[in-house]
Amino acid sequence: MNDIARIATLAVALMAAGCAVGPDFQRPEAPRTDAWIQGRLPGTTVSAPGPVGDAQRFLHDRPVPARWWTAFGSTELDALVAAALQANPDLQAAEAALREARENAAAQRGGFWPEADLQLQPLRERAAEEDSSALSLHTAQLTISYAPDVFGGRRREAEALGAELDAQRFEREAVYLTLVANVVESAIGGAALRAQLAASEARVAQSQRLLEIVQRQHRAGDAGGSEVAAQEAELAQARAELPPLHKELAARRHQLAALTGQLPGAAALPELRLDSLSLPVELPLGVPSQLVRQRPDVRAAEARLQAASAAIGVAAAARLPSITLSAGAGRYGTRASPFGQTGSGFWSIGAELLQPLFRGGALRHGQRAAVAAYEQAQAQYRATVLGAFQDTADALQAIVSDAQALQAAHAADAAAHRSLAMAIRQRALGATSQADLLLAQQAREDTAIALVQARAERLASTVALYQALGGGWQAAADATAARE
Repeated sequence: MNDIARIATLAVALMAAGCAVGPDFQRPEAPRTDAWIQGRLPGTTVSAPGPVGDAQRFLHDRPVPARWWTAFGSTELDALVAAALQANPDLQAAEAALREARENAAAQRGGFWPEADLQLQPLRERAAEEDSSALSLHTAQLTISYAPDVFGGRRREAEALGAELDAQRFEREAVYLTLVANVVESAIGGAALRAQLAASEARVAQSQRLLEIVQRQHRAGDAGGSEVAAQEAELAQARAELPPLHKELAARRHQLAALTGQLPGAAALPELRLDSLSLPVELPLGVPSQLVRQRPDVRAAEARLQAASAAIGVAAAARLPSITLSAGAGRYGTRASPFGQTGSGFWSIGAELLQPLFRGGALRHGQRAAVAAYEQAQAQYRATVLGAFQDTADALQAIVSDAQALQAAHAADAAAHRSLAMAIRQRALGATSQADLLLAQQAREDTAIALVQARAERLASTVALYQALGGGWQAAADATAARE
């Protein structure tokens, strides 16, 4: 037993004196910038009359809320998001991958403990001589082995798996964020298509009424056949715009069904109206330097970078000596209870030192490959950071520009509406031509559809900004941790 104690003391001393080979990971510094876009970002956007025309304010001292989609003020939209979070298979797959990574990390930590095995071996044999009787021999042996992590290779493995666990956690948050954004954007797109359909159907109805007017005038001799044909062509063109809109709207429904985990033919989905959605007027931004902590894809890339750093240490440790300590004790005898008083006992204790000498360059090249993989992860991290800032800058510029576009679209629609009303009155009095009426009608319908699209763009760009800023996943994680 004194030998066992000495070897155990030696193992502890080696562990205490040893250090983990390879680089110690240093978290990349956040970009040093205080500007989201080139030039000055206005404090508020311009406003316009009508739905979703409010000015939006940028708040630099407030983080994105966890349930940001509720700012659109639609209980139907909230229900769609809840259904997607409950049944979406992509999110379920991400959660399963997270559980797998968690168990793999826990399994690797078992390598820090000694291994113990119990072996039971019954044997019955007979000598070759004649008249010799058969002999039964029962052996039981307990073996304990331990490989101290002298150079930290196992610790680097644990670090790598821990980083992979973090990466899976952040990737799950990225899937969550993308799912919610896709549901909200698809619902807004569907609502916009319904509004465009309503505008196009109004155009068809208006064209039908004008055709009846022209036909009456033709019968009275006040309009020629060419004017009737022109109005008939206008009506046919208006009707031709309806099938593509129905097709696109059906595709939106099918997309929402898939996002919420339902089959298209059996999905129960609400039909949102564009004027039932509110425009969030307060847009929390935070500060640019914190974006790398808010975006789950950036955090996942950082975790992958740490895993690659730890892999260098694992490859370096594989080229260094390894030590294995072992001890065993057992008993054998002719009876089936070898741990009893009968039989003979035995024990063993030993140590093994293994130093790789020649592997055909495999270990050296493996370490170089780990260094190259780390450099690749560094470049991928930088690319992810640049993409995050690009997404945010694009979304902010879109919000500013969309507000201006909506203001202009509303003014154009109001002018076209007045022009059409005047043209209809003048045509009924015979004071203008059918061609002028058709032009006014076409302009009015075009501006009505453009106004719908401008309203939808403001809502969609707001969704894009929430997504670009990370979607408030940290607030949700903090709330979950507080409940636990």
